[in-house]
Amino acid sequence: MDERTAPGKVREIQTPALLVEKSLLEENLQVMDRLLADSPMALYPHYKSHKCPQIARMQLARGAAGITCAKLSEAEDLAAAGIETIVIANQIVQREKLSRLAELAQRCRVTVCVDCPEHILMLEQAMEKRDAVIQVLVEYDVGMGRCGVDRPEDFLALAQLTDRQPHLRFEGIQAYAGQLSHEVEGANRRRELLAIEETVRQLKSFVESCGLPVHQVCGGSTGTAGDKPADTAYTQLQAGSYLFLDATYQALGLSFRPALFLLMTVLSVKDDHVVLDGGVKSLSMDQQPPSFPDFPGVRVELHEEHTLLSVPKGCLNLRDQVRCIPGHCCTTVNLHDQLYLVDGETVLDLWKVTSRGKAQ
Repeated sequence: MDERTAPGKVREIQTPALLVEKSLLEENLQVMDRLLADSPMALYPHYKSHKCPQIARMQLARGAAGITCAKLSEAEDLAAAGIETIVIANQIVQREKLSRLAELAQRCRVTVCVDCPEHILMLEQAMEKRDAVIQVLVEYDVGMGRCGVDRPEDFLALAQLTDRQPHLRFEGIQAYAGQLSHEVEGANRRRELLAIEETVRQLKSFVESCGLPVHQVCGGSTGTAGDKPADTAYTQLQAGSYLFLDATYQALGLSFRPALFLLMTVLSVKDDHVVLDGGVKSLSMDQQPPSFPDFPGVRVELHEEHTLLSVPKGCLNLRDQVRCIPGHCCTTVNLHDQLYLVDGETVLDLWKVTSRGKAQ
């Protein structure tokens, strides 16, 4: 922490600002440790949730096997911070990006996803130009309806094509069931998850029966981490939000607790509400609305730069500070340059969000 610029007390922070409560963060890390203690899965936490190299290094120091990210620019940021094992759980297809990806693959162990023959050949061409080698996951659609193939025969053809390329190494299956991440009904979530487990298990057996080893089965999320069977077919868990949690995940009744808070200041006091200095430019609204722990069930109205909090007059005063739990931690973090690590009202550290806005 830069003592010249970072405040020592939360009340001195210029708002709106993101706080990370240290004790709750550590509790979430411990919960994940317990979930994976007897699991065949290795943790590859998702960088998109915090976009902060300091946190990524902390996760690796606790035993994470690598870091997952969504974008090439995030992967470059991780490599610049000294992270050596990176999974890009996405497709990279633009010519300029493929060149950057090949350069990255020369410096660290990078894994990327594919889901069509054209992409595989473009990837091989890019790697050949730099004499680089990259690990490849073929993506299988298990109900997300986004990227990936959905027939075992198509998967096998892509895996075999990948295996024939001199500069590509077929690693296995990317199978992300994102449609279950926020399924509130636990019985439904577990039933669908077990069905996907069986689908992936059969796919792995089919591919290996054709003579091609499947080294990794990757996916998973915060919402499904606790429901994975003890004999799961998955080898990598790519959960990210478990670290901070948020109001949307909180509705699932998971073992993790919210550790990320947006701190705002009261700008104006009215008879039936107060006006806070943070709005949708500092608090994303792509999932559930934020929740206010000190004012459960309160009516909230968000504007660009303001939040209207419907509390009786006298409940809050001018310049009072209020904490809220973001509806979605990942997209909220992406709106901020830094995170304040705090212990109650004491500021312990300041973490830079170096991948903020890195969407390429």
